Amino acid sequence: MKKVSIFWFRRDLRLDDNHGLYEALNACEAVLPLFIFDKNILDKLSNKEDARVEFILDQINSLHELLEKKGSSLLIRYGTPIEIFTGLLNSYDVESVYTNRDYEPYANERDERIEKLLNSKEISLHTFKDQLIMEPGEILNGSGEFYKVFTPFSRVWLEKFKASKAESYSDFQWKNLFQTKPLPQITLADMGFKPSEIKIPSKRLDENLVKTYDETRNFPAIDGTSRLGIHLRFGTISIRKVALEAASLNKTFLNELIWREFYMMILAYHPQVVDKAFKPAYDRIPWRNNETEFKAWCEGKTGYPIVDAGMREINATGYMHNRVRMVVASFLTKHLLIDWRWGEAYFAERLLDYELASNNGGWQWAAGTGTDSQPYFRIFNPTSQQEKFDKNWKYIKKWIPEINSDNYLKPIVDHKFARQRALDTYKSALDQ
Repeated sequence: MKKVSIFWFRRDLRLDDNHGLYEALNACEAVLPLFIFDKNILDKLSNKEDARVEFILDQINSLHELLEKKGSSLLIRYGTPIEIFTGLLNSYDVESVYTNRDYEPYANERDERIEKLLNSKEISLHTFKDQLIMEPGEILNGSGEFYKVFTPFSRVWLEKFKASKAESYSDFQWKNLFQTKPLPQITLADMGFKPSEIKIPSKRLDENLVKTYDETRNFPAIDGTSRLGIHLRFGTISIRKVALEAASLNKTFLNELIWREFYMMILAYHPQVVDKAFKPAYDRIPWRNNETEFKAWCEGKTGYPIVDAGMREINATGYMHNRVRMVVASFLTKHLLIDWRWGEAYFAERLLDYELASNNGGWQWAAGTGTDSQPYFRIFNPTSQQEKFDKNWKYIKKWIPEINSDNYLKPIVDHKFARQRALDTYKSALDQ
């Protein structure tokens, strides 16, 4: 049996500028590409028409076709990673495994189990940085600790980025792909899923959009954001190429990429933020958690137009404008005093660009519970936010056609009352 090395695709669904794949093909003579549809993740998805699963399958099929043109194929498996690897070690004479690093708690636990299995068979595991420019551990303060505030983190990040040599991994030794007959593919139905009607945004980075990003990004009626989130999440585009282009075109756009890496670093060093407040004192807040009001928020029926428009947008498209995300999150946690974890879980289920670190960081920022968060006493006024960022009601009218009729709902809660209630609740909890 011929010795093979496995390259395991995860959050890097592309051939172009793929660090781990580059290293595998340059170091090994027979590289077998692998992708695992992970049952540990998929079984938790309650929506069986989840557009993200269909998107991943489409990307996998594209990779499959590209690899077949090079005389190889993509080995696609559905199951738990430990079961899949156990089977592969019985079917192939595996010499080594290459992959790109992931930083989420489940990914760390999964990779530790796989490494333990490989080590028991004296098989080496090689991991590489690919989904981040600066991974956890690269940006530390003078005491060697991770930054808990964004501004100094971003300053050091930019200094290192400017001083670093632009890396690109594109000179692949394709001849070192494992030559195999086409391998069987997997369908959505095989995994218990169905096609979705939600459309996936393009992965093309619009240069003109990036140039004006700082001027247009806060106005939801304008197509002023890149919508690249899902492509960064699953690595269908190279973060290195996006960051280099952003650096040359718009500092504000680049700053959003730095926020992504800041939250990834927070999650890596402080994984308890998944279900606990970054600031422990904030776990004392007695959330009201009114289920009827939460349902109204989910369905876009709060009587606050910009909140309702945002919720209807995410329900219909799997996307919500960034400014509106802050408004709806503030409204849920401050006006309704509903636990940020409820909103975070709803976004995790609905957002095409859902990424644990950024989603968690954004929600804790809005609730005032996180690192570098909005102070609890700053409470967005949904009406003034609408007047400032959608003064002509263009965004509102798109998502709430009944806005100027008697069919539109009265506000679920009075703003002045809700604001004071939130202030009193937070202050009481934190003064304990």
